[in-house]
Amino acid sequence: MHIDEKRRDVLTGLLARGPALQDIEGWRGDAGERPFIHAMLIALNRFETVNLAYGEETGDGALIEVAARIQHFAEHNMESPLLIARANGGSFLLATSKPCSRERWQWLSEELLEQIAAPIRHPETGAVRLSPRVVLYGGVIDSADDMYGELEQAQKQLQNQAGGGRLVWADRTVMLTGRPTQLLEADLLTALDRNEIEIFYQPQFATVDGHLIGAEALARWQHPELGRIGATALFAIAERADHVGHLSHHIARKAIEGAVNWPDFLRLSLNVTPADLESGNFAEDMMAAVAAAKFPIERLTLEITEHTLVTELDRSAMQLALLEKKGMRIALDDFGAGFCNFRYLKQLPLRYLKLDRSMVEGIASDARDLAVFRGIMAMAKALGLSVIAEGIENEEQLRVITEEGCDSYQGFFRAKPMTGDRFQKFAEKL
Repeated sequence: MHIDEKRRDVLTGLLARGPALQDIEGWRGDAGERPFIHAMLIALNRFETVNLAYGEETGDGALIEVAARIQHFAEHNMESPLLIARANGGSFLLATSKPCSRERWQWLSEELLEQIAAPIRHPETGAVRLSPRVVLYGGVIDSADDMYGELEQAQKQLQNQAGGGRLVWADRTVMLTGRPTQLLEADLLTALDRNEIEIFYQPQFATVDGHLIGAEALARWQHPELGRIGATALFAIAERADHVGHLSHHIARKAIEGAVNWPDFLRLSLNVTPADLESGNFAEDMMAAVAAAKFPIERLTLEITEHTLVTELDRSAMQLALLEKKGMRIALDDFGAGFCNFRYLKQLPLRYLKLDRSMVEGIASDARDLAVFRGIMAMAKALGLSVIAEGIENEEQLRVITEEGCDSYQGFFRAKPMTGDRFQKFAEKL
């Protein structure tokens, strides 16, 4: 969703607290009935110590990274209407009026806490570690301000609580035991065995004439009790169970097989995990999967993130170079989210930069955002790299990226992720 400059938090680009609470008030029904809201207030415990230990610049970078992690997690695991805001300093507010069970809302918050608590890599300090805590809310609200007041009060109590508790419901009347981790991991193995992990395809388009150029493969799991589990949480579960490699191979194989009958001009993009690149046989395994499906290797793009490349950069570069020589294309994904290490631009055989949605969200209304975008475009052109923008959600954003020379894009403005069958029909109609 495009956020007007006056409503945004300057640092993270998220909604500011005041406008966020106003939007929640607007969720009332046609007859003015009070909405049922699920919300969570996430606070970074003792965040001021990060600024003291590493400096305010690093602290600001950590907040930007946390905002990006929350946005990415929400995008893959939650449904609209959804609101994400920076409440103040080191705290963030999520809220939705979409029907959701308490068990699912608590599970989502637990998974999101794990995502936020993961070390934030920094090119100079090594890693920044944060300690997030979350308060949950679920119920009919009299006013958004009252709801936020309850969350804030409970968060203060949680911060002062001895024993290291990380999660509590604001009303304190319900504290679910949650689904045991081992059981959830077993559920995943069963889902893999039964081929229950679905592949969705996010269409990608050229900016100049709008023609379809390909799609990014995304994984989803419809859990019988917890509901939809997106790629971010899915891989987190697999990592705890030490089955990332199994899951990654499963997704790659299904995605490639699903693209075999696409028109010849369409490309398939696959996401690469840290476990993939840490495997000494990654390049060979990927080429074998493509050969087995009889999919043209030159129509495959591998998307890697900076997080994927934290360790063993030289070895990763060698494996990616081998695949690039065979015809695959390499894209640096989520560029602009969190800390950027420009070594990657020098050492990797890149063909594309894929801009994080935070890099395009305000370009139609904020001069600074536009200036940053232009700087990235100039750098990409100097390096001979194509640029694809993700998260395009309105016509103004599309107009600006087209005028500034961005090559391609994806986003809800043109098309949402869809099943393989639907994508095939979508492609045939264009």
